[in-house]
Amino acid sequence: MNGRFKINFRYTSHKYILIIFSLLIKNNVIGNIFLNMKLIRKEASFEDGIINYYDKGTGPAIIFLHGYLESSEVWFDFMDSFPTTFRTLAIDLPGHGKSGIFGDEHSMEFMAEAVRKVMDNEGIEKGMITGHSMGGYVALAFLGKYPSRLHAYCLFHSHPFADTEEIIENRKREIKVVESGKKDVIYPVNVPRMFADFNTGIFEKELERHKEIASNISESGIIAVLKGMIKRPSRLLLLEKSEVPLLFILGRHDNYIPFEQIKEGLTLPPGSELVVLEKSGHLGFIEEKEKSTEAIINYFERLINN
Repeated sequence: MNGRFKINFRYTSHKYILIIFSLLIKNNVIGNIFLNMKLIRKEASFEDGIINYYDKGTGPAIIFLHGYLESSEVWFDFMDSFPTTFRTLAIDLPGHGKSGIFGDEHSMEFMAEAVRKVMDNEGIEKGMITGHSMGGYVALAFLGKYPSRLHAYCLFHSHPFADTEEIIENRKREIKVVESGKKDVIYPVNVPRMFADFNTGIFEKELERHKEIASNISESGIIAVLKGMIKRPSRLLLLEKSEVPLLFILGRHDNYIPFEQIKEGLTLPPGSELVVLEKSGHLGFIEEKEKSTEAIINYFERLINN
């Protein structure tokens, strides 16, 4: 009697499991689960060209913007560390990756419009923009134009200040080098400096991948953003007076952004947070991936759950 009961119980259990599984397949629930785990390439029409981007997961949206001499690809591994209960998108800014080039100058405001276009294309009314280096300049331009569309934003190894005269001259020299057909002498010097000096040997594979990404950016794309960065204004007042919360991530050993100078040079608005990556240079999403992921997830969750 007990044996027959056990057999029937097992049979009944398996039967119900099969029925539930069939219903999940029929309603495409399982397909959607796997789809949400996959990075999907998409395009948005913009001006007379396209903006290329990648989309993954569902839920509150975090939009990643890359920096100078980068593309959306720099975010792929980092995005994999986010649960699919977050929607993560990585955009190729104009002139980078597979996105179009739209003239001889791409201002930060122009690139912010490209970000808005992607959000509109995906029906994202509000999200968190995370901008690395130049991507942070674009995030600030977006903040100035569309603050109501931001839950928050993250400056990841970035800052709100205009270029100094020294930096402007350096950018102008880079423009001349690129115009002379010698683009390939720039990134072998610039890319290694993105890592903390003591990390270049640790992240050799990632360093070479960054060089490869930089090598694929066209001359006209590089020149267009260099011109745009030269002309960008200071957005310090915007940052300090804005009511949009800010997550500010700095690397203690950044070779491009003077840590103490940036840290002491601004006042964060209410609800904002400063995170210091003690073992990072300019690429904390690689050099301290887990700490960076945790900082962004925890900060965003606190905001949307309040």
